[in-house]
Amino acid sequence: MRKTPLHDAHLAAGARMVDFSGWEMPINYGSQIEEHNHVRNSAGMFDVSHMTVVDVQGDQARAFLSKLLANDVVKLQTPGKALYSCMLNEAGGVIDDMIAYFISENWFRLVVNAATRDKGLAWLERQGAAFSIAVTEHHELAVIAVQGPKARDKAQTLFSGSQLAAINELKPFTAYSDYDLFVARTGYTGEDGYEILMPAGEATDFWNRLQAEGVAPCGLGARDTLRLEAGMNLYGQDMDEDVTPLVSGLGWTVAMKDDRQFIGRQALEQQKREGIPQKLAGLVLEGRGVLRPGQTVVTEAGEGVTTSGGFSPTLQRAIALARIPVRAEGACDVEIRGKYLQARIVKPPFVRNGKPCDGIL
Repeated sequence: MRKTPLHDAHLAAGARMVDFSGWEMPINYGSQIEEHNHVRNSAGMFDVSHMTVVDVQGDQARAFLSKLLANDVVKLQTPGKALYSCMLNEAGGVIDDMIAYFISENWFRLVVNAATRDKGLAWLERQGAAFSIAVTEHHELAVIAVQGPKARDKAQTLFSGSQLAAINELKPFTAYSDYDLFVARTGYTGEDGYEILMPAGEATDFWNRLQAEGVAPCGLGARDTLRLEAGMNLYGQDMDEDVTPLVSGLGWTVAMKDDRQFIGRQALEQQKREGIPQKLAGLVLEGRGVLRPGQTVVTEAGEGVTTSGGFSPTLQRAIALARIPVRAEGACDVEIRGKYLQARIVKPPFVRNGKPCDGIL
């Protein structure tokens, strides 16, 4: 398995390591629920160096991404501005989801999923062959995500001078770039914070300094429950190459107001004409039980299936994302180990700013 630059730091902290898409990564450092709650109430940090950082550079970088992405990079005009988008195949299925950052007119940065690295890079190279661009993967960078209501204040203690001033001014979904340092006000937990890219050789010292400021190391287990509470999709479960963003609750990431021809547009237009058959909704289990991906959901409008699920430490009950008939609402039943347990259909997210959203409980 591949190892991140922080591998030894994880072992020294007693992390339980697992195989995640070919990377040896920490699942937790003891209590997953404590790590989850630390992020919701204070600040936690995640090693996400397994993510793939790719720069697209060249005179036709914008034109290339305009064809490649379902969201429209014309929205990216100010250096540091970020955009969430899906990369689709011709059938409208999601090859990967990613964040695109605008650095300059001939330089964009993409941060894509580790699980889709090989096929994603192959797709970029294939589609980019017709454009005057260069695609560069950055193996030399480490990525640390600092998340939570106190994350920004604690992380800013590690910077000074002009860097601190610029980072302090960052708005959500913007980034600051200074040579090898790249700080984005983005994340995957539903909390505020930063995702910080730096040279691999500086990562362990930065990690230790964050911990000295009271930022708790957190593993992939807490990251998954946090993103589930926030209603954020996980590639390979809530969307994939056989499911379009219109079915996956990601219609807001698709820009079709003009005649821009991006890959997958015709398939999405056809799906809209024929009627979108399903939606991605939230489920809250009314009683005791465990929600997991792949469970049958029975509604008055027909059957569906859970795509993500687990125990919510904030809500103290089981929750899930599910692909169900578009007209389904109200009560439903979920098949769990041969029994049908009652659940309620809700609109994600489940948790915002550390508290249950309206109508969830």
